[in-house]
Amino acid sequence: MDTSRLDLNLLVALDVLLAERNVTRAARRLNLSQPALSAQLQRLRDLFGDPLLLPAQRGMTPTRRALELQAPLHEALEGVRAMLAAGAGFDPATAEMTVAVAASDYVQYALLMPLAFQLRREAPGVRLAWRPLDGAQLADQAERGDVDVAFITPETAPEHLRSRKVLDERYVVIVRRDHPLVSRSLPLDQFCALDHVVVSPRGGGFTGATDAALAAHGRERRVVLSVPSFLMVPEIVARSDMAALVPERVARDHADRLELLEPPVAVPGFAIAMVWHPRTAPATRRSRGSGTGCDRWWGTLDEGHARRGWIPRRRCPACASFVAGRRRCAPGDRADVERASQGETSNRHRVIGRATSAHTYR
Repeated sequence: MDTSRLDLNLLVALDVLLAERNVTRAARRLNLSQPALSAQLQRLRDLFGDPLLLPAQRGMTPTRRALELQAPLHEALEGVRAMLAAGAGFDPATAEMTVAVAASDYVQYALLMPLAFQLRREAPGVRLAWRPLDGAQLADQAERGDVDVAFITPETAPEHLRSRKVLDERYVVIVRRDHPLVSRSLPLDQFCALDHVVVSPRGGGFTGATDAALAAHGRERRVVLSVPSFLMVPEIVARSDMAALVPERVARDHADRLELLEPPVAVPGFAIAMVWHPRTAPATRRSRGSGTGCDRWWGTLDEGHARRGWIPRRRCPACASFVAGRRRCAPGDRADVERASQGETSNRHRVIGRATSAHTYR
């Protein structure tokens, strides 16, 4: 082969064509017109002396030679991309990029929404594209570059993707303020006597891990409403006498209308990990020596708030108020929260801490 005729863009096109096996989809990924990509495919055929991709009933079928090329070609291009990106710094203030993020509705609410607000202040040229999380398709989406970063429970993350745990979450019981049947604590008998809302992501389910925990004590609760997303649950509970178990980060934003209580039975929480394809690693690690970069955002929001004096919304152990999330706390507030996180609570209020475990909806 005469390498002087070699155009790197042709190899990039071949890599995408072999991944998609469809000229229309490949052209869309490459931001080319279909005739332009067809012309590049003809040049590739001349270069390799092989048809490479043959028309089929649906899309195109690679030849034996194309299949032999696919893996080493992709690996070589990944090496080139990594080499070019290795020395590139990341300046949030001047970065111009679009990042596709796949996440559940919980992560979109608890992490991505505050992240979007933060990016507008610190990285106005960075655009976020939220996508629904599809665990079955995630590996292929990351391989094709359709998803740059995903947030998923560690035990369900595809093995060949890189990952890092970014948060631990726990469940709390929520009821409306001034609930006629609930005081500052929630005994098991009272918990079981309440009407409950349960989240069933696939729809129609009326049981979950909470019911399994109750069954171990020979008890059961009365579930009267099943909804597909936790996002509507705080509003439903605030307007009724129903109760629910929700992730604590969701309940914090409704603390002015809801009571946050410790579950009377042990209900496992869950962890969330950030996962990404190795090709995106340079864009997801901290810039060397700068103390800035994507690492300030992806999965470290709570840590970042603590470093800058921000604290999450939670009940103060010394008074009846809640410490508001995302306002700069006074030294006394910060000390109260630190004591609370270590389990030091007053007699007037119950401060809810954190726990770790595997994720299931409750």
